[in-house]
Amino acid sequence: DDDFTLLGVPRQYAQDAAMLDAQWRALQARVHPDRHVSADPAAQRLAAQWSVRLNEAYQRLRHPVRRAAYLCELGGVSVHAQSPAAMPADFLQQQWSWRETLEDAQTLAQIEQLHQEVRRCEADYLATVARQLDHDHDAPGAAQSVRCLFFLDRFSQDIERRIDDLSA
Repeated sequence: DDDFTLLGVPRQYAQDAAMLDAQWRALQARVHPDRHVSADPAAQRLAAQWSVRLNEAYQRLRHPVRRAAYLCELGGVSVHAQSPAAMPADFLQQQWSWRETLEDAQTLAQIEQLHQEVRRCEADYLATVARQLDHDHDAPGAAQSVRCLFFLDRFSQDIERRIDDLSA
């Protein structure tokens, strides 16, 4: 079964976080290895395997970008199929501009302003992915947006490291 079926939630990008959490907790309560300590070794191994599988599914579905990538792959489109050269030119130009801004930034305020701009862009891409997957059923388009989100996530990590360096 796919992660959505396993956790008993709709196979869509939009998820009710509270419902996802509740489903995971309920299933974990049934299969967690601690509940099977008196069982035979085979049943204990099986419980441990189910617990790991549930945790993996839960982690994948609760993270918006990982959930989007998973839905693309369920739709037959790999998000890792293209090289960075296949990214939209305007997106790559924006990345280049942001990287220059980060390199040139001298103050924490400048870096935090850049970080806010990148977060807004991430929010826009997440909204686009939601539309592409749940309304347009456009897995190839969503895969392209997910690739952009991967770039944005890595760049956000670079910004956070720079903030940490300046704050130290």
